[in-house]
Amino acid sequence: MAKFHFFYSTMNAGKSTALLQTNHNFEENNLKTLLFLPSVNNIKNKSIIKSRIGIKKEAILANKLFNFYDYTKLNISTNLKCVLIDEAQFLTKNQVNQLSKIADNLNIPVMCYGLRTDFRGKLFEGSKMLLSIADNLHELKTICTMCTKKATMVVRLDKNGIVETKGDIIRLGGDDMYKSVCRKHFRKLTNLI
Repeated sequence: MAKFHFFYSTMNAGKSTALLQTNHNFEENNLKTLLFLPSVNNIKNKSIIKSRIGIKKEAILANKLFNFYDYTKLNISTNLKCVLIDEAQFLTKNQVNQLSKIADNLNIPVMCYGLRTDFRGKLFEGSKMLLSIADNLHELKTICTMCTKKATMVVRLDKNGIVETKGDIIRLGGDDMYKSVCRKHFRKLTNLI
């Protein structure tokens, strides 16, 4: 029976890099994969999964209404061996259930990669469901930007470098906007826990 995996971490732990490496391993053996990337809040996404170290691959954009199970069932072939999803925190609860059905009913492994919590320390909808029903949970680790402890949380900075504790849950940005920190520094910087 195929497994349903969730690879989670904070920012800068190499989630996209790990996904792209896994995809490369399948392709290297002439095995087909499907790569998906959730589109977020009607923001004009590019359909590219890109790692901070420069490797990239085209993916299928999936909005909140996209049905992963139906799409995969229509595009299944004997050579389809894995479904990979980047930014899985942005999935809906229903979409996570669809992905689990791909593993259970179509016998195709599904590997989701994403953040566990947002900048307030709260679980994303997709991550909450993935943590609940995935067969295997894999934590990808990185270190706190303020010390050498394991980073488990993310803080968001405004344009002046001030830590934000309120605002839109989803705001796309990179290292200039988000910093990975340990729980101790998250508490010190946000007073949210």
